[in-house]
Amino acid sequence: MVNEFKEFIARGNVIDLAVGVIIGGAFGGIVRSLTDDIIMPVVGAVFGGFDFSNYFYPLAPGVTATTLAQAREQGAVLAYGNFITVVLNFLILAWIIFLMVKGVNRLRRRQAETPAEPAAPPQDVQLLTEIRDLLATRN
Repeated sequence: MVNEFKEFIARGNVIDLAVGVIIGGAFGGIVRSLTDDIIMPVVGAVFGGFDFSNYFYPLAPGVTATTLAQAREQGAVLAYGNFITVVLNFLILAWIIFLMVKGVNRLRRRQAETPAEPAAPPQDVQLLTEIRDLLATRN
């Protein structure tokens, strides 16, 4: 069982998946910062200073707070602004990944379009060609 586990872990696919998950997590943090720190403040400034993160609907009668954090302390709330922010994060992340995949596909097409150097003929064919050429020069 230990040998099977070692063989499983040593496969390239498992290691590639692990690297992808780690990089994906870090990339998610970058996109979250891009959305929260750069895009949402600009959207808020353009559309009059609103902030999606504090949009909520109180579900409990005692909720009177104006910010989501305070409202959650007072009772149950439906935080639809937070959901909008998460959806925007997803759309931005999906767009960035789309652009990356599109770029990689473009590079692959370019590599496929460049003609490959013709493969050298096998050694026996080269030897026979040399013999033929030598015989042709003797006559």
